[in-house]
Amino acid sequence: MAIIDEMHLKLPATGAPKMAEECCRRGYETTRHQAMRLMDEMNMQPCYPRPDTSRPIKENPKFPYLLHGLRIERSNQVWASDITYIRLGRRHMYLTSVIDWARRMIVGWELSDTLEAAFCVDCFERAIERHGTPEIGTTDQGSTFTASSFVNMLAAHGVRQSMDGRDRWVDNVIVKRWHRTLKSEWLRWQEYETPRQLRDTIARFVDLYNNDRLHASLDYRTPAEVYFSSFAQAA
Repeated sequence: MAIIDEMHLKLPATGAPKMAEECCRRGYETTRHQAMRLMDEMNMQPCYPRPDTSRPIKENPKFPYLLHGLRIERSNQVWASDITYIRLGRRHMYLTSVIDWARRMIVGWELSDTLEAAFCVDCFERAIERHGTPEIGTTDQGSTFTASSFVNMLAAHGVRQSMDGRDRWVDNVIVKRWHRTLKSEWLRWQEYETPRQLRDTIARFVDLYNNDRLHASLDYRTPAEVYFSSFAQAA
């Protein structure tokens, strides 16, 4: 378990087969099923998006990627949104997050037990109510973000919709890194058994992430400091 814990910290996307191989390399004969059982006991999941969260639908509209060559340096210039999978006992929940690209500020998030577009629409709209309207909203090509309700919501607010290229996860890397950080730095250490407990656990980390966690990319300031200071300067 110590080896698995060490590997998960170094490479959060490592799954049971590679965990078993690493244990064997260090002298502990381990099968994939044994590694999977230990990971389950440790409430540990590889930190990568599950296929179901990004499944496209041919009939739904696709939008070009608008961030190529774009200097992103203002609050509310670009918001990125994505969905990730979080295990909860014998079932799972879906988390959608909205992050300000330039400031790394989590401006919105929501949990759901389904992948229906409504929870992403509600999340984005509440973020707009609290923080104003972004110029661009960027997502992947998953069915949730190409659904008419999500597309129409962005259009109604005058937000230009951008989508990453097919199998180009790096195009939306900022929000994917946030989900990885949430899982590897926080959820793996927490205990939660119900959706409400999971929601409270995520809320605590969002507050810490926005207001206390220093970012090297922000000159060792917090996302909230940089995000809100730009509005104060503009005023």
